Amino acid sequence: MTIMSQCMKPELVIRQAQPADAEICGRICFEAFHKINTDHGFPPDVPAPEMSIRLLTMMFSHPGFYCVLAESGGQIVGSNCLDERSIIAGVGPITVDPTTQNSGAGRMLMEAVLDRAREHGAAGVRLVQAAFHGRSLSLYAKLGFDVREVLAVMQGPAIKKPVEGCSVRRATLSDVAQCNRVSMRVHGHDRGRELEDAIGQGSAVVVERGERITGYATALAFYGHAAAESDSDLRALIASAESFGGPGILVPLRNTDLFRWCLDSGLRVVEPMTLMTTGLYNEPDGAWLPSILF
Repeated sequence: MTIMSQCMKPELVIRQAQPADAEICGRICFEAFHKINTDHGFPPDVPAPEMSIRLLTMMFSHPGFYCVLAESGGQIVGSNCLDERSIIAGVGPITVDPTTQNSGAGRMLMEAVLDRAREHGAAGVRLVQAAFHGRSLSLYAKLGFDVREVLAVMQGPAIKKPVEGCSVRRATLSDVAQCNRVSMRVHGHDRGRELEDAIGQGSAVVVERGERITGYATALAFYGHAAAESDSDLRALIASAESFGGPGILVPLRNTDLFRWCLDSGLRVVEPMTLMTTGLYNEPDGAWLPSILF
């Protein structure tokens, strides 16, 4: 009996995350992404633990996110979040302590947020995963996710090239309805609550042709998304950015014209990623950039 008890692993327990858990979970998040990326020869998505702590503090306290963590023997070993601000839910960041890999925590954290999405009637669930990480790709596929887009994270100097006929300005709350119409046209659903948050943070911009909004971005950054009627509108948004936050913007590689324009404008590929979905998915009709959530 003594030998058996020494060999048994502590039971994994999933519970809802609280703001007070953000520091521990943020450090695990940093360590997990640092190890995964550097093991594969890529720069870490999160360059310092303070950034992941700040991010998870926001997510753990925001009413639009449902966040869970895994405990083993009373110790936190990982966390996951579900963005519930749209009829399409976004997963992430999901991270597990590198010292407890292969414990089943990752699957349990994924199942917890997928159960939540089903209970709350989400029309679909999406995530973006590191294309070089075969284990996470396999797990998500087993859980029912389909690959929809191959993405390139792109970073570089500000482009600052005007696009003829397009003007870009800071977004306001009065723009939300028009931006939602653009998102509906491109994706078949809007992300209005996310846009409202970005407007409150001062990061959202819109592009206009004439006096009509033809596209918007919550931020030109890793955690921001964009939707536009045409490549020209999206180029104007990208070219207006003073910098690209985090590792960079995520460019769908099937949009070859946009990808080449980014390369010709001085941006470089940082790493490959994959957009995966389950549930409702409409083939996009227009130009767009996903965020790291979707």
